[in-house]
Amino acid sequence: MSKHLIFCRSKDSYLQQSSPFGVDNKLTWKLALWIGCFFFIPSISVFAQKSRQQLEKEKKENIEKLQQLQNILKQTSEQKRATLGQLKAIKQQISAQNRKIELINDDIELMDSELKELQKAKVELDNDLSKLREEYAKMIYNASKRNNSLNELSFLFSAPNFNQFLIRYKYLKQYTDERKKQVQQMKKVQSMMIAKTTSISNKKKEQQSALQSKIAENKNLEKLRGDQDKVVKELSGRESEIKAEVAEVRKANKQIENNLTRIIQKEIEERRERARAAAREKAAREKAEREAAAARAREAEKAKNKGEASEEVAKVEPPKPEPKKVEINEEGMNEEEVTLASSFAANRGRLPWPVPGFISDGFGTKEVLKNVYQENQGIDIQTNANTSVKTVYDGVVMEVTNFGVMRNVVFVQHGDFYTVYAKLKNVNVRPGQKLKARETIGVVATDADGVSEVNFQIWKNTSKLNPEVWLRPR
Repeated sequence: MSKHLIFCRSKDSYLQQSSPFGVDNKLTWKLALWIGCFFFIPSISVFAQKSRQQLEKEKKENIEKLQQLQNILKQTSEQKRATLGQLKAIKQQISAQNRKIELINDDIELMDSELKELQKAKVELDNDLSKLREEYAKMIYNASKRNNSLNELSFLFSAPNFNQFLIRYKYLKQYTDERKKQVQQMKKVQSMMIAKTTSISNKKKEQQSALQSKIAENKNLEKLRGDQDKVVKELSGRESEIKAEVAEVRKANKQIENNLTRIIQKEIEERRERARAAAREKAAREKAEREAAAARAREAEKAKNKGEASEEVAKVEPPKPEPKKVEINEEGMNEEEVTLASSFAANRGRLPWPVPGFISDGFGTKEVLKNVYQENQGIDIQTNANTSVKTVYDGVVMEVTNFGVMRNVVFVQHGDFYTVYAKLKNVNVRPGQKLKARETIGVVATDADGVSEVNFQIWKNTSKLNPEVWLRPR
């Protein structure tokens, strides 16, 4: 067998073993697969990414709340003596500060998880790259052994015909291109490893920064608790005075309740009267319709007996359509009121806040100081001085009045729901006025202690509801 024939068979065999569709292709495929996976790794996972986004959102909201609390607390702290409003603000600030520390802990835990996944990905990347290098080295070694027998020019010109020459030339070009491509891909993986290492380093720095932030926020929390203890101590020394203030608030709340009950009972009685009137009108209308039908029947019978033509009977004029009646339900509400009440109820948990701020006193009875209890028929929302107070939904102003420490009070009807806005410095609406949601009804009052807050209540007829669950979350 000639030397050229041996070479051709050797190269043809090599063509099958090391073609771009053999070993080279396998290596290229593995590199491409790993690079594809790499671009998925930076996000760690869909769930981790969502957790990070949610955490950052909560952190931002908490910071805004703390800033708002600090601005409001600054106004109450400017007074020379401690107040219940100041104590409420400090308690809310402590709650927000605790939440801030919880979010920092969540952040540190999430960074731990992200760091572990980054390190794991780096190890896997390093291992796979080592294997790829070994495979690539073997490929180069095998190619080198084969090339030692005859050079590439001999391989090309030993082709038995021109077509075989083109095939061998194409193979050599593909092989060269694949080697270059594989080297580029390996360099790309190396760059990815460098980026991964940098990410790990940055993540460790972020984690260290979060730990330092946690230490600082714990110190702030201790300071707030000290401020709270100081205010509680001063207020406890004025227990009788505080009890008198609470009694005044209780008295004003009772006046509001009695007034609203009177308004609601009057409205219910008017509704019942409307319902009774509607029932009487309906009965009278049905009676008239029956009598008219009977009269028409008698006239038709009379005409028939006289032998009149059917055309004459047809000339009897039909009854004229009556104007559309306003429908009244069993509770005495008209269609508009029913629709409004249904729409108001459907917006539970989505109503806008009457003023920006924070809930300084929640719904129900609670201990404001040791052995000093206060009942709230709604919620108190502390805000900044001279803030506009706005209605939370479409409605009709039922009454505007004044009740001592609760200052000006506005009652708004929404079908069989009612909202109450108390502690207003001034009011710019009048009874009977129709309002749209977010329409300004007045300005918040600021008391002698520098506290600016609105008392907001929601009632369903004579049942008081917790307004906090009706307002949209903050």
